[in-house]
Amino acid sequence: MKNILVVDDDINIGNMLEEVLTKEGYQVSRAYSGTEALYVLSSKRPDLVLLDLMLPGLDGKELLPRTGGIPVIVVSAKTSTEDKVSLLLEGAADYVTKPFDIQELLARITVQLRNFSSDGSSLRLVFEDLILDTVSHNVSVEGHSVKLTPTEYAILKLLMQNPSQVVTKSLLLDRLSEDTPDCMESSLRVHISNLRKKLRDVNGRDYIEAVWGIGFKMKED
Repeated sequence: MKNILVVDDDINIGNMLEEVLTKEGYQVSRAYSGTEALYVLSSKRPDLVLLDLMLPGLDGKELLPRTGGIPVIVVSAKTSTEDKVSLLLEGAADYVTKPFDIQELLARITVQLRNFSSDGSSLRLVFEDLILDTVSHNVSVEGHSVKLTPTEYAILKLLMQNPSQVVTKSLLLDRLSEDTPDCMESSLRVHISNLRKKLRDVNGRDYIEAVWGIGFKMKED
């Protein structure tokens, strides 16, 4: 039985989530603050965390990097794109805005549990017929393997983690600097141009689009 940790100081929302998740066959743990969540995490490892941001004491954003690789779905009333993209790039698996549709949340939980291994690490990212395996670092389009440089791989991974969001150039560069310090603002466009060409060479389709003056995102048909 999969265990889900609900971290929310709103008792009514927490009770509703616990009731619905229990009916769906999940085991549910509760925490009402970031500090309490850390205590729970130190004694047991849930399969997924539903995390509110506005928590007493240690808030959700501070707790996120301390969840130890467990998939985290942020459930928050904050609606700005910048907030969403920032948290996704900082390690959240998904972001749901309050008030939320419970069926949509259940579907997102199912997807995350399906795409994460038992140790909490993401196995693969899927965008239509484009697949990125985070274990082997293999990227394929329609089953055809695509060879990428480490920087191209890192860019694609970030974009596929946030497929419906525009990832700003500044956020891309900030995250890429951790693993690929050779990627500077002057070379980012070249790296992305090369990445787009390699993906397009397989079937003629463009998978990445530039949003003028802002950044880049995955291109949906």
